[in-house]
Amino acid sequence: MTLQKKMLPTAGVTDIILESISDGVFTVDHEWRIMSFNRAAEEITGVPRQEAIGRFCWEVFRSNMCEGDCALRRTMKEGRSFVSSSTSIITSDKKRVPISVSTAPLRNESGEILGGVETFRDNTVVEELRRELSGSFRQGDMVSRSRLMKKIFAVLPQIAESDSTVLIEGETGTGKEIMARSLHDLSARRDKPFIAINCGALPDTLLESELFGYKAGAFTNAAHDKPGYFHLADGGTILLDELGETSPAFQVKLLRVLEKQEFQPLGGVKKERVNVRILAATNRDLEALLEQETFRRDLFYRINIVRLLLPPLRQRKEDIPLLVERFIDKMNRLRGKAVSGIESEALERLMAHDYPGNIRELENIIEHAFILCSQGRIGLHHLPGHLNTLVPPTTAPSSALRGLHRATEAEAIRDTLARNGYNRLATARELGMHKSTLFRKLKKWKIELPEIDGRSAGSKPD
Repeated sequence: MTLQKKMLPTAGVTDIILESISDGVFTVDHEWRIMSFNRAAEEITGVPRQEAIGRFCWEVFRSNMCEGDCALRRTMKEGRSFVSSSTSIITSDKKRVPISVSTAPLRNESGEILGGVETFRDNTVVEELRRELSGSFRQGDMVSRSRLMKKIFAVLPQIAESDSTVLIEGETGTGKEIMARSLHDLSARRDKPFIAINCGALPDTLLESELFGYKAGAFTNAAHDKPGYFHLADGGTILLDELGETSPAFQVKLLRVLEKQEFQPLGGVKKERVNVRILAATNRDLEALLEQETFRRDLFYRINIVRLLLPPLRQRKEDIPLLVERFIDKMNRLRGKAVSGIESEALERLMAHDYPGNIRELENIIEHAFILCSQGRIGLHHLPGHLNTLVPPTTAPSSALRGLHRATEAEAIRDTLARNGYNRLATARELGMHKSTLFRKLKKWKIELPEIDGRSAGSKPD
């Protein structure tokens, strides 16, 4: 007896497969308009297919990749695939979802590129498990194991919801702008503009025109009206970075914006009202500037409603491995490389550095390493020269903790012990110190170990 197989058209089989898989898939044409949108894409983004078809991809697939490093754009430009880029999207109900993205060119039978295909996977469960296993904590684009940072993370959602002015203090490179952006992303203003301006980089007259705008004829060559950043940020958030560098004369004008939510463009005769949340950031000691009478007290008290102090990297060295991993992932996406990690000797050398430039300096070090390392793991010889001249950890026990504040050193030891299941040998290795040095530290800081210390019952003492 002959059995006849029922054959479906190729397009029909493809549609069934696309509707059955758990990964989101959509295609775009050369104008970046969505041509197809499968069931999983609807579920992950929260956008119905009928609303997605025909719209620009960035209107539907709201990813932080869209602002810069778009994998689909690179695929369309270079005609090649990109696999497993990590990013996040904002769903229709305003939730941030971590995803992994793969892209490929969409070709016809003759090989002509018709558009692009993007496949994405919801990594929420994976990220939660990874965060639990690594002992890390994430808030927006910031990650940390540090107790100092976790205290800030714990109150950040409430601060974001308050809509009050926030003063963010910290040394250069500690991530003040990233903190400000996280406050914006967690707030009800998240769908409105976020604008950051470095007040210390501009003279008063130029800073005033950039913030408040100007009218035609306000000065030579002012042929047309130009809206300022306060106007452009209406409904959103504006970050005034390095506010301590501004003059008292400019501070008077800024105070009016804070108090009245209004400003007057250069050359204008009418005041304009805005609804803008103002965040301020500085690496200066504003209280010392008050004593020197270079910063106005009334402005200081107006911006000092909520105050956040970001610790320098030398006080949160337990975050270095986590940050290194993050920067390696970022550089792999930007440079199209396949660096898999960092060798333990190189990581120990990074742990021994004091980072006067803080997180920004660490990121620059990883970028330097990527120039010399295309694949595999980053080694000592890939690091900048000044790090290669440091005394190796083997001749300088506890180099991983050099420069730490005493309380922070004890916290780092406790965190590392917990992360290694209280295995003392593994803890000593991660901290870049000899086991005997760790014993002295445990005794010095009166750190007690549980009876189960990460070793099996039959193992030899470590």
